[in-house]
Amino acid sequence: METEDAINSNTESASATDITIEGITEPVVQRYFETFNAGEFEATAALFAADGQMNPPFEEPLVGPEAIAAYLEAHAKGMQLNPRQGITEPLENNQTQIQVSGKVQTPWFGVNVSWIFILNQEQEMISATIKLLASPQELLDMRQSQS
Repeated sequence: METEDAINSNTESASATDITIEGITEPVVQRYFETFNAGEFEATAALFAADGQMNPPFEEPLVGPEAIAAYLEAHAKGMQLNPRQGITEPLENNQTQIQVSGKVQTPWFGVNVSWIFILNQEQEMISATIKLLASPQELLDMRQSQS
């Protein structure tokens, strides 16, 4: 029985950490997707700086890890993020911008998404902007399917 539990535990942790994003090696970005997909929203929010900001689609910006964790707990359960590829660009003030494209699967629909992360020199997220990459008709169809 102990062996079976160990195998199940290893399988679960492997699937939670099996995020590969072509072109991206930044650990904090990898960890964002890993913790999010594992439903560990407190850990996801902890990747943000104290005044870090998340900009979800169609919502006001959320500032600080506590607000981000509360939002994710209320709105992100059941979502799976599937990042595919990305690029990294250095910015001024020792900041880094990382753009990732992929897909989000919700219980109701899937949609192409881009994430734009800005990291400070301490490798904390100071900004994460999530943009839906859908046509107006696709957005309308998604809205109607949720009603």
